[in-house]
Parts: sequence; structure tokens; C-alpha cells
Amino acid sequence: MMTTDIQCQRCGTCCKSGGPALHQEDLELVQSGKLPLRGLYTIRKGEMARDNVKGTLQPVTAELIKIKGAGRTWTCCYYDAESNGCSIYENRPLECRVLNCRDTAAIEAIYDQGRLTRKDLLASVPQLWDLVEEHARKCNYRDLAALAARLQADQDRSAADSLVEMVGYDAHLRALIIEKGRPDPTLLDFLFGRPLADTMPGFGLNITQSGNKLIVAPTKP
Repeated sequence: MMTTDIQCQRCGTCCKSGGPALHQEDLELVQSGKLPLRGLYTIRKGEMARDNVKGTLQPVTAELIKIKGAGRTWTCCYYDAESNGCSIYENRPLECRVLNCRDTAAIEAIYDQGRLTRKDLLASVPQLWDLVEEHARKCNYRDLAALAARLQADQDRSAADSLVEMVGYDAHLRALIIEKGRPDPTLLDFLFGRPLADTMPGFGLNITQSGNKLIVAPTKP
């Protein structure tokens, strides 16, 4: 009788599709430094992102902390191309441990359950957590989506001005941290998520610079 081999074939396909999101079960890996913060980034609530399980682009309903890609690719930064293996295999996160590309039932069952958040990791560092919360208030995706809708509907210039202000604050905060070196600039994408300007195309917006002036406009069809 033929049986189905469900063992990993080490083809690297899963690792090249993007790093996993972290769950509460991964908290000890981060706190112990086995998964360093510099190797993580945040997708904030409301941000447009691709759901690898559902295969769609949609706003995320809750914050995700994910492992970064290598360079400017989606490939997990811990993927070892020479061996088609994982360089942190013994300390791999929950999603990697349950993933079976031939039967996705296990990962679908835990995919949106018990996800790890920045608050779980930073609430005990009050000054830093206050900075993260302040950024979240001034650069939240609920407001960005509403402003984008206004701008796209009637070319509302006040909406464009508000979007420019939001992007400017996000960029200034990141530049200031890089200049001061506190906190570690390699943590920027973890602390504040991806730069706001980089995520705007997902909302049908295009941002350009003319001299010292930022210009936000709807993406041309």
C-alpha cells in the first residue's frame, strides 16, 4: 500500500516565502536572545500585508512580529542556502515547527492564535514603550486608511497634508534614532514597523519628493 511521505524535503520553498510570525510560545526564544530583536520586524494592525495562508493582500487585524528577510528579499534571514536548511533549527519558532507544506491544517489552526506583540516584550521598559505608543498614536493605519480614502474620493488636499505630516513624523523619528544611536537603530523596524512611506502603495498612495517637499497623491491607474 502506497504511503505519503510527509517528511520535509528541504527544498527551501517555505523559507523563501517569508519569515514566520511569532507566538506566545516563542516568548522565551526572544527573551533569552536566541531570536535577537534585531532579526525581527513588526507589521502593525491595519497595515496591508500578504496573508501567506490565505494567499491574499489585506489589512492585518492584529499586530504581527515576524522574522526579517535576508537583504531585500522575502527569504527568511536564518535560511542557509548552501544546505537548504535552517541556521537556528534547534531554536526555530512555533510556526516553523508545525508547518508541513503537504498538510497545512496544523499551521492554519494556530496561525492567528496567541500572537506575540511588542507590548509583551517592551512594556517592562517604560520610556521605550512610551515612545512606541506615541508613534502608534500619530502614525496609526486606521487614520491613514481614512485619509487615503478621502484623498482618493475627492482629491482632498487637507487629507494629503495630514498624510505628509504623518509620514514626516515617522521619518523624523527614525532619523533621530539613527543620529543618536539610542535605542539601537537596527531595532527600528521592530519598534515602529516598516517605514510609513514604504507601506503607502498598499493603500493606493504614491509619495514623491520635490526638493524638500513631500507630495502624497493617489496612485495612477
